[in-house]
Amino acid sequence: MKLYSSDNSDLMTVNSITREDNNLIVEGTIMGSMPIRAVVKPAEVRRVFGVMSFGTLLFAITMLFRGSR
Repeated sequence: MKLYSSDNSDLMTVNSITREDNNLIVEGTIMGSMPIRAVVKPAEVRRVFGVMSFGTLLFAITMLFRGSR
């Protein structure tokens, strides 16, 4: 999975998302060269629903069924 900056350049390539204890571990590279291992804690996963409107959440779910452009 790739994350892009606002100018459509590669920001981060996610190579894997795994579980470690009660956390999610995101591993990848930032800007094509810097390896990163980020920890996402349960409170942060819950917090994402607080910053995302219901409409945005529905849109995110429908993205699973959309083709790439």
